[in-house]
Amino acid sequence: MQRRLSSKNSKQPLQVHHSNQTDLSAWRKGGRIDPEKSLQNHQSPSSRVNENKQDSLEQAVSYFEKVQDRISLKKSEALQKHLATVESLALQRGLPPEVFDVLLNVTLSGKLADAVNTRLLKSLIPASVIPETSVVSSVSWLCVSKCSGSIQLLFVRWLITMFDFIDHKEQLHALYGFFFSFLQDEKMCPYVCHLLYLLTRRESVKPFRIRRLLDLQAKMGMQPHLQALLSLYKLFCPELVSITLPGKMKTYFKNSEGPWKAAINAIRRRNQENPPVSQPLFLGTAQHQSRKRKWNAQLIIPASSTNTNNLAGGKEKNRVDLYSTSESFPVEQLQTFSQLLQNIHHLEFPSQMGSVLTNPLLLHYMNCIKDESIYLRLYYWMGQALQEECTWCVVDSNQYEAEFKDFLETIYKTECFLQEGFSSCEEFLYKSLPLWDGFCCRSQILRLVTWIPLSSFSEIKSHLYDPLAQLFFTSSLYFKCSVLESLKELLQNWLNWHVIQLDSESASQGYSLNTTLSGLVNTVAELIHFVGWISTVALRLESNATFLLYFILDFYETVCDIYLRYNLPLLIMPPAGVFYPALLSMDSVSLNQLCYIMYRYRTNLVAAKENELIKKKILQFKFSSQTYQEYNQYIIAMVGCLWTSSAFQKDIHPQGVRLDDEVLKKTRVQEFRTSFNIVYHPAMMGYALLFLQQAWPDDNTLNFSLIKGRKWNWYLEYLYAQGLKGLKLFIESSINRVSQASQSKAGNVQV
Repeated sequence: MQRRLSSKNSKQPLQVHHSNQTDLSAWRKGGRIDPEKSLQNHQSPSSRVNENKQDSLEQAVSYFEKVQDRISLKKSEALQKHLATVESLALQRGLPPEVFDVLLNVTLSGKLADAVNTRLLKSLIPASVIPETSVVSSVSWLCVSKCSGSIQLLFVRWLITMFDFIDHKEQLHALYGFFFSFLQDEKMCPYVCHLLYLLTRRESVKPFRIRRLLDLQAKMGMQPHLQALLSLYKLFCPELVSITLPGKMKTYFKNSEGPWKAAINAIRRRNQENPPVSQPLFLGTAQHQSRKRKWNAQLIIPASSTNTNNLAGGKEKNRVDLYSTSESFPVEQLQTFSQLLQNIHHLEFPSQMGSVLTNPLLLHYMNCIKDESIYLRLYYWMGQALQEECTWCVVDSNQYEAEFKDFLETIYKTECFLQEGFSSCEEFLYKSLPLWDGFCCRSQILRLVTWIPLSSFSEIKSHLYDPLAQLFFTSSLYFKCSVLESLKELLQNWLNWHVIQLDSESASQGYSLNTTLSGLVNTVAELIHFVGWISTVALRLESNATFLLYFILDFYETVCDIYLRYNLPLLIMPPAGVFYPALLSMDSVSLNQLCYIMYRYRTNLVAAKENELIKKKILQFKFSSQTYQEYNQYIIAMVGCLWTSSAFQKDIHPQGVRLDDEVLKKTRVQEFRTSFNIVYHPAMMGYALLFLQQAWPDDNTLNFSLIKGRKWNWYLEYLYAQGLKGLKLFIESSINRVSQASQSKAGNVQV
């Protein structure tokens, strides 16, 4: 069963279909080499050091292979030397594939003391991949119970941690029943459940296994590891698992990576800092490798299941196997979209679901086939990965901030591709936002906020709105604008989800408005009210900054069209703390935005009023009279400012600009009534100045009073030609109709 390592056979690489697999000699040089040429070349000092390390490793492996009887670590200098060699080289560069067979067998054979076996297991860090044959050979030692229970437990933890690095997994799947038998051991049960969770396929679910898990649950209580495995079984075969399982948990399994994570990180950093020219691809990927290689690794590892043997055959046979529909199709062989279509019902997903995030074909599959088992695996893995990698939640993770940013960016791109958020990502945000400083990974966190799934307001308020508001009020102007942009995208994603649901429901069966929309309407309304509140306070804090006002009005451009564009019976007017700063803004862009928003509010409210009259018996959601009243108050103020020059007299809003004439006279402003019409408004005066220069080029007095009568209409045409589309739409819809009447009645525009 064991292979004897020598300087001769070490030149023979394992016959594994993997570009990163190499032999001991190649590992020494960082790649494959020609022995004859290497003797002719001049060797540098670093090469000689590598050769010495290589020779030391070969001697150590040969020593462990020949061990027969128990040897005392304290009394044997040779054992101490070779054990230190393996530990040192494992921490420096990782171990080549060929040494795992010997080291695993000697560790689990019980020939050495537990202290030595523990150190050896903790040193088994791969430089590229781990041969499946070595793992299977070592598992066979568990049958004869040669090693202690603590070593068996540590081996299972090692197997879980290194699961992604095993080149094939078909033989491991064949050992599913053997691993299942270890569930009776209470200490090993949590880790065995984790390993079974990674190995489980649909054909693994059997009635006798379900009964065994239920018996364990009755004996041990509802343990998270048992719940995880039962949940997966129920997704594969719901007819066999009839019990009701609790909701999703944030952590299913205990962390198994402790003894090896630091070593893997150290090797990765060294390989990045000093990459040799022909260094083998560390951990099986040519990309920047994160310590969470599960999500960062591309699916270029060897085929792991049904067609392993066929890969070694001829091209013609392999081509037939790739499109076979009688067997499961491993995703490692999935290369084209046509293969996905032909094998879409026979795909065998990887055991570690994190690799799905970087594979567009598998994401297409997730969009087409709503397989709950995939989402359950992703939920568990992503929740655990986010919790362990969060830069501001883990004390020693500051140096990994760049990697964590890449991780969050990958999740965000996946959510955009799938057009839905992950519940585990939502839980991570709710848990970490109260601890967030608003600076670390800012753009990534705010992007993830945009894909928070729709849920109850009470939950969102306490977990999202409250911590976000604290950061919002105490942060910079740029951060405030970024938060507003994210909340706008969150609103749009919720509304788009509603449109999709509306289409799917209406295409299949009747659409129940009162049961389907009530929760959505309430949650969306609370989001809009929240944005209105923080926007009002932010404008005061930032002295009505134009840049901030642009993002606020951009949010309300979505709000004003909710009824017609998204078919949601909801319209909420902006608060006075947003409306009046925009109306009196010194920036023409903000004023033009406000005009367009009010035009769209009018269009939506008119359509809603017409539907109320036509469909009284059908429509179950109606806009309140307060909405119409508030719109009319705003429209009176706008018409009074921009057109009739009567804002200070006609504005009836409680927070409006109405002032008594006595107060206005004390300001000593001449013609105060016209201060905010389209000629004298601070945002429009620049246009009026340019118009006068073009209309009366020889007049240097710049007499704005000349813009009246026919010149007024010319001025309007000039403004429209400058691209003020919002102003044009507002005037044509809300003012032109009443311009022929007396100006005293112009403000009473009713919808």
